[in-house]
Amino acid sequence: MKFFVDTAEIEAIRDLAATGLLDGVTTNPSLIAKSGRDFKEVTAEICGIVDGPVSAEVVALDHATMMKEAEVLRKIADNVCIKVPLTVDGLKTCKALSSEGTMVNVTLCFSANQALLAAKAGASFISPFVGRHDDNGFDGMDLIEDIRLIYDNYNFATEILVASVRHTTHVLQAAKIGADVMTAPPKVIHDLFKHVLTDKGIEGFMADWAKTGQSIL
Repeated sequence: MKFFVDTAEIEAIRDLAATGLLDGVTTNPSLIAKSGRDFKEVTAEICGIVDGPVSAEVVALDHATMMKEAEVLRKIADNVCIKVPLTVDGLKTCKALSSEGTMVNVTLCFSANQALLAAKAGASFISPFVGRHDDNGFDGMDLIEDIRLIYDNYNFATEILVASVRHTTHVLQAAKIGADVMTAPPKVIHDLFKHVLTDKGIEGFMADWAKTGQSIL
């Protein structure tokens, strides 16, 4: 499963990229706003850190303006992936851009039927929001299972990008189902490293090493 980080914080992206785990980045207007920086400037800097897709979201709601915004965004770098909402105009934009060879991430997916539409429109990625789905009394992972089944039935090339990931269990469940990608905040990715037995093991090794009085350097 590919790992994307969901943030516009440059240092957090650099830190994770250094581990070799990072396959891409997702951003949205809210995350860019939190950074307090220019949208295009931040996007360009992120694209220079990672080789994989960097999702940059349009903010228009009509197809014509979405296309104009996408034209500006995709000139930022070759690895920009245009992010559009799962609406009629969003899918018109998805079809037009994907037909030209531009990567498209269709976001705000909350049903398997919506995911089917996005795949037929040629989306590179579909972003089902599992955390928000859970918040509203549904099971986000049931949604991922349904999309996986449908996409496998018809050999759709669209990758399932599990979004709105709230905790490490979401990551584990998505991987077991066979999701192609997950995007999560930096904290969730760092939490994947943690285990009480790992901490205890390191503590024991360090205590034993200290008793030897030796130094590697």
